[in-house]
Amino acid sequence: MENIDLHNHSRVSDGLLSPTELVRLAAANGVTTLALTDHDDIEGLEEAKAAANEAGVDFINGVEVSVTWGNHTIHVVGLNINPKQSELVEGLRQIREGRLARAKIIGDELAKVGIHGAFEGALRFAENPNIIARPHFARFIVEQGYAKNVSQVFKRYLIKGKPGFVKHRWADLADALSWIRAADGIPVLAHPGRYEMGKAQMDLLIDEFVGHGGLALEVVTSNHTKDQVEIFANHVRKRNLMASRGSDFHGPGESFCEPGKLPELPYGCKPVWQTWSSQSTH
Repeated sequence: MENIDLHNHSRVSDGLLSPTELVRLAAANGVTTLALTDHDDIEGLEEAKAAANEAGVDFINGVEVSVTWGNHTIHVVGLNINPKQSELVEGLRQIREGRLARAKIIGDELAKVGIHGAFEGALRFAENPNIIARPHFARFIVEQGYAKNVSQVFKRYLIKGKPGFVKHRWADLADALSWIRAADGIPVLAHPGRYEMGKAQMDLLIDEFVGHGGLALEVVTSNHTKDQVEIFANHVRKRNLMASRGSDFHGPGESFCEPGKLPELPYGCKPVWQTWSSQSTH
């Protein structure tokens, strides 16, 4: 029986495990096809693919691109990408440069509320210095004793309206989808249930996503409720889109579930993985 998980993170971005450790955990959990989708970076793909070959797991090259849409930060997963395609490589490089600048400002803002050395501390938690993300700051803040866990840090310091939140302009939606499509990938709107917007705005987002070449929605993911799964299943049925399934796993103790521990796609959803085979993946 297939067990497909198409949204996972490693230490190359803000996960806790190396690409090899992630693949081994997924294999132990019975995952048959795995995608590594680190934020704005593809450096872990070769290591993960080698580990997957060793573990007998089909591997899909992926990435999760940070996008600004209106006043919202959204994420677009690119699946089955060619990681050597120049437009994608250059676009991700530009985003990473912006990430570093934002991280320095977050450190400055946290210092104003008495949390000093946060940028340096986050950098210590980031295996890849090009990807310093809010979870790295959160882990440092927990280590320093300002909060009990990462979730508490986000609520106190790092979400909108809190001292360490820094508004940032990520990639445009059209550009992100263009990079993924240029790399022969399938653009997937990641965890749409996480975005704080009403029905009309969500309809508009999905309309624009499809208009720019988006092909799939992440219907089943660890932070979707049962009601949200059905809402987005209806979107893909109505719009003739594909549906994806991914745990959005970051690490033990920080994620809602481990790789491979998700329910199946709802009835009538066309799985995104039906568009490729193990012989045709990049």
